[in-house]
Amino acid sequence: MVRYRLLMLTSTPIIITLLALIALTMYWTVMYTWQSALMNVRADLAVAHHSMELLQKEQRMRLTALTESYDFQHIMRKHENDLIDWVKKQTGHYDLDFVVIHPASALGEFSKENRQLLMAGKEQTFFQTLEAYQLYQLNPDLPAMAQIPLLNEQGVMSRGLVSRSLIPIFNKEGQLQWIVDGGMLLNNSTSLVDRIRDLVYASDTLPEGSIGTVTLFMDDIRVSTNVPLDSKRLNGRAIGTRVSKDVHDAVLVRGEHWVDRAFVYDDWYVSAYEPLKNKEGDIIGMLYTGYLEWPMIKIYLTNIVELGFGIVAVLLLSGVIVYRGARDLFRPIEKMHQVVSAVQLGLDRRIGCMNLTDGHELQILGRQFDTMLDQLHQRNEAIKQAALELEDKVNDRTQSLHEKTHELEQHIKLLNQARTKLVSSEKLAALGELTAGIAHEINNPTAVILGNVELLQFELGAETERVREELDAIHEQIDRIRNITRSLLQYSRQGGVQDEVTWQHLNPLVEESLTLVRTGTKKMDVEIHAELNARCCVEVNRHQLLQVLVNLQMNGVHAMDDAGVLEVKTEDWLDENDQPIGAKVIIADHGCGIPAENMQRIFDPFFTTRRSGTGLGLSVSQGIITGIGGEITVTSTQGHGATFTIFLPEKATSGSKLTLELESIC
Repeated sequence: MVRYRLLMLTSTPIIITLLALIALTMYWTVMYTWQSALMNVRADLAVAHHSMELLQKEQRMRLTALTESYDFQHIMRKHENDLIDWVKKQTGHYDLDFVVIHPASALGEFSKENRQLLMAGKEQTFFQTLEAYQLYQLNPDLPAMAQIPLLNEQGVMSRGLVSRSLIPIFNKEGQLQWIVDGGMLLNNSTSLVDRIRDLVYASDTLPEGSIGTVTLFMDDIRVSTNVPLDSKRLNGRAIGTRVSKDVHDAVLVRGEHWVDRAFVYDDWYVSAYEPLKNKEGDIIGMLYTGYLEWPMIKIYLTNIVELGFGIVAVLLLSGVIVYRGARDLFRPIEKMHQVVSAVQLGLDRRIGCMNLTDGHELQILGRQFDTMLDQLHQRNEAIKQAALELEDKVNDRTQSLHEKTHELEQHIKLLNQARTKLVSSEKLAALGELTAGIAHEINNPTAVILGNVELLQFELGAETERVREELDAIHEQIDRIRNITRSLLQYSRQGGVQDEVTWQHLNPLVEESLTLVRTGTKKMDVEIHAELNARCCVEVNRHQLLQVLVNLQMNGVHAMDDAGVLEVKTEDWLDENDQPIGAKVIIADHGCGIPAENMQRIFDPFFTTRRSGTGLGLSVSQGIITGIGGEITVTSTQGHGATFTIFLPEKATSGSKLTLELESIC
């Protein structure tokens, strides 16, 4: 209806604009929110990194305070032998997990880089992983403190991640005398990560319901963390769990920073990771900061829903305004539509007054439409009157025309019948005379051949066995010639012959035809490949089918210029339900093929492309096969050979008579 079309035209721009605004708003919001979240967590990681540096600096300052204390200096000068034991007792006073002092002779226990810095008088603080026996050497309590059960795995990790500081002490002669070694064990150091978390995530800096977390990794195992085991109930700590494979590959393998969403133990967090390296620059762990992703997404979805409600409210309000503004336009158009519908149903209606001003376009259109309806009504009445008069005249003329047409049809029918009988009689007479002459001419040399063969058999005597197969083949072909000539003579006398159709196994017939073809191609370079797989018997005339098979096989040999491979296959002919309904023979050559322009003519009588051919072989073969309800099809690719397929029904067509049509000429 026009009403809805106008509403669509006026509302579509508004809807498209609002949808575009929604899409742009969502895109910008997502991008801004996500980029802001990544920037925030990257900044959080930077704060955590700086906090770790401050803690290490504070650790080094504590050791420096120890070395500068009066007691340390006094014991080192007066009671040097007691210095090692006294330093070990100071661990608790300086809030460190271990403090030991090594004599200069133990310098070889440190790495090359550590030795160089110590000899240069430089203090150093670094991260290091130590085995249990190394921890024991620093503090007998450390191995027990470092043990972490691996959750979801069988075993306990005994290595420890430490923050270690070394401070060299020189004597008056400038020679290295002592090395103060102290630091913190980071395994199970929950107070340390909580302290860093409080620095990174101050109160009211995260969305409601979110939690900020900080983790220290040794390799990919959380050795100190405030990530909860259950992010919904905030129970326990996920110490002893491993990081995800993506983060492991990026940070620990490739040494990259990871800033993205990551699955942290049991939930998704907006996360940032950076590698922790030892003094030699090898990656030994990771520092992580992150917070729960869902509270941020929840806030974002809430904003989107609120925006959606606002947009829908604006859309409804604008739709109401558009509808009310267009209502005065809809009513006249709807009235015009009602009048048009009534006129289509055959009612005599007019638009009339539409309560619009005289100069309104729709009022002018309504008056013009009423005028057109009046003129149309007058013309329809005139047409009806003329139609009645014309109908009477047509009825009179039609009656006379029907009578004349009926007489003409009868004459044409009689003429066609007479012409058909005449043509058929002339063809049958000529064909009968020709077949009778051909049959008599064939019988004379056949009798001579038979007599000579019998004479040869008599003269050869016992030697006949050497050529028994060839002589039998000659006798069999002479019998075949006699059958053909007998049929021709019967056809010339009676105008047709009822062929002897019997049940035959197809494979023996094909083998017999192959024997004849091989005999006739002994001097040719022709290979014959046969695959005889047909199991279904068929109802055929044995001699005629043999003639068709030999004809098609010899045509294939000639198409290959008497050299090549001839393929002959038999198989069952199946219907759409894979049930046998007959058998088929496939004869394929690898010769020159048949040109496309000749494909429609190869079964025409007297059409041939060979100088020595008569053009009757394929025509007669098709007549034989179609006479029993079968079919011959051909496919060919020029230059690659041709394939003829003979479809033989299991039962020949009832009452069919196979007109020989000069088969023996082939």
